[in-house]
Amino acid sequence: MYDVIALGELLIDFASKSVDAAGYPTMAANPGGAPGNFLAALNAYGKKTAFLGKVGDDAFGHLLLGTMNQAGIETKGIVVDPTVFTTLAFVTFDETGDRSFSFARKPGADTQLTWEEVDKTMIDDAKVFHFGTLSLTGEPARTTTQKAVAYAKEKGKLITCDPNLRKPLWATMEEAKEQILWSLQQADVVKISDDEVDFLWGCSPEEGADKLLNEFGVSLAMVTLGPKGCYLKTANAVCTAPGPKVSPIDTTGAGDIFGGSAVSRLLDLGKDIADLTEEDLAFIGRFATTAASLSTEFIGGIPSIQDKEVVLEQMKSL
Repeated sequence: MYDVIALGELLIDFASKSVDAAGYPTMAANPGGAPGNFLAALNAYGKKTAFLGKVGDDAFGHLLLGTMNQAGIETKGIVVDPTVFTTLAFVTFDETGDRSFSFARKPGADTQLTWEEVDKTMIDDAKVFHFGTLSLTGEPARTTTQKAVAYAKEKGKLITCDPNLRKPLWATMEEAKEQILWSLQQADVVKISDDEVDFLWGCSPEEGADKLLNEFGVSLAMVTLGPKGCYLKTANAVCTAPGPKVSPIDTTGAGDIFGGSAVSRLLDLGKDIADLTEEDLAFIGRFATTAASLSTEFIGGIPSIQDKEVVLEQMKSL
């Protein structure tokens, strides 16, 4: 039995480390893809996870499989396809550690996963089904994701979603909004950033959380606020959790690590979402914000996840 199974993209992040005199960057390769980061955080904090996706039958694809296995994530649901290359992302940073992206993904292996290739028994064996919207950017992965979400809902799984907006991957911003709004309508738990709330509705994080609860039927809205922490809300409780002071050098994967850390704490509580108290939300939010913040002091997504004991010790300063 898996605590959480995720469907989505696996890719290699090339992160800029330095720039030569001619302006060309020296880049370091790191394992990436939001669902993988999300699951790795869950595994780091004691949960059993599995991945559904596709990589190319190439050096990067096999490296990613090795990384997932090393993180303790079940990989038998990852298809290795010799006809397409593993997706590559190129990440550059500004002086605050914030990122801009470009992608080699026309097509990337992650976009070519078909419904027939998905091992449905793995969804059957999971408590939680997680997805993002990068798998909705094109076919056949879009239809595969939609069918997988419908299947998981039919089987009574808790559905979690992270929009994870990456504007360069969408043909138009109208299409991005349409697909993200569809994804929000499917979810019980949504992790969304304040920037994504602004993109969708042009409103405050608090107003965005209200929309998710009242208009989309979400049970738990988790809005990340960057260095300010997070805002969590259910129908019966609300909490703002601060983040620790850190010196960020790379924010890659921080939102995913927040999401995985938060869901790990939610599962630890073992409560129905409707029964969560303000103290429960604080328990979730403080841990997730701290784990995500600490990860920004290191390069990469999965490699930056800190041990539970380190996170708990840092939480004492909040």
